[in-house]
Amino acid sequence: MSSFTVGTRGSALATTQTGHVADALASLSGLTPQTILVKTEGDVTSGPLAQLGGTGVFAAALRVALLKGRCDLAVHSLKDLPTAQPEALVLAAMPERVDVRDALCARDGLTLASLPAGATIGTGSPRRAAQLKYARPDVDIVDIRGNVGTRLGRVKGSPEQADDGGVGRVAQRDLDAVVLAAAGLRRLGLQEHVTEYLDPSVMLPAPGQGTLAVECRPETVADPGSPLAAALAALDDDATRLAVTSERGLLARLEAGCAAPIGALASVDGELLTLDAVVCAQDGSDVIRRSASTRDLTDDGARALGVQLAELLLREGAADLAGL
Repeated sequence: MSSFTVGTRGSALATTQTGHVADALASLSGLTPQTILVKTEGDVTSGPLAQLGGTGVFAAALRVALLKGRCDLAVHSLKDLPTAQPEALVLAAMPERVDVRDALCARDGLTLASLPAGATIGTGSPRRAAQLKYARPDVDIVDIRGNVGTRLGRVKGSPEQADDGGVGRVAQRDLDAVVLAAAGLRRLGLQEHVTEYLDPSVMLPAPGQGTLAVECRPETVADPGSPLAAALAALDDDATRLAVTSERGLLARLEAGCAAPIGALASVDGELLTLDAVVCAQDGSDVIRRSASTRDLTDDGARALGVQLAELLLREGAADLAGL
């Protein structure tokens, strides 16, 4: 084996993320990376993201390409992956997590606190919408779709963006602000558009946010003498995997997906893994926010922590509050 093939979506963010991973694996393995573009349902279907069939709309086609042998690896944004893992595929590596926060990109340098009453904020995420309404009940949330550049182009006074999905969209400039993942903006070099990084105390991120996941067939990592298998093992970050395993364990127990108004963030501090989670009413009128910790720093311990916190949230009425 002198090379490996990585499948990716065609957006600027996806190809950038895939390129970073491919280059890292090439450096670790000495192999030559190749990429193939895979069009997914989430890229070709219009309408609110939350109505596109739940979790996995961006992942399914990449997984089919893997299973059919069209590529050796696929790179996902972990927050887009369903919590149920297909038996025929494995998450072989999760590189060190980057910025987990959500970012406000507003006109005139405004922050969430300084936006005027009645301001319009665009997001396609029920989680972001609910937490925004809880923090600022006097703003209007507008459901939006599109790549990062298209969304930034919705902000009044914004410049044209290159990441328009290749269809020549014209910037609408009809909103006061949009909220996007800080990690994606940083990876695309667009952080100058951020007017405020939203602290997790105000807005907890999606489970897995800021984390990439490298998926492959089991045989790819089965051979300990394989340069690619060794590179995947070296790329995997233990603290990141523990944190997101607990976050996704919570999400799985709540039987919720990326369309649910749920935020979660875990971190490892010394020998302690702590998980914070929030469940919101869809309209942002109320939230339940709780945390839990464990010293069992194993995958099973992390997953159990997520389940434990989910059980607490359910006992306190999370299912009824969020309509789970």
